[in-house]
Amino acid sequence: MKVVQMTLDDSLLEEVDRAATALGTTRSAFTRDALRTALVSLRERELERKHREGYQRHPVRPGEFSIWEDEQAWGD
Repeated sequence: MKVVQMTLDDSLLEEVDRAATALGTTRSAFTRDALRTALVSLRERELERKHREGYQRHPVRPGEFSIWEDEQAWGD
């Protein structure tokens, strides 16, 4: 691991410290988890954007997925 220096607002740092204490973890561990979560969210948004753009470039054609309609019937 590397040690990094960050500049945070006092109020944000207080919130991070309160959250870390409430979770029984350290400021560093809390921040690492928050950064990992933010990166996952960023990747998901990027994939969703690509997915949306793909459907805009190649919209679903009528009947394209009708073959699967019977598979969706769960029965009673």
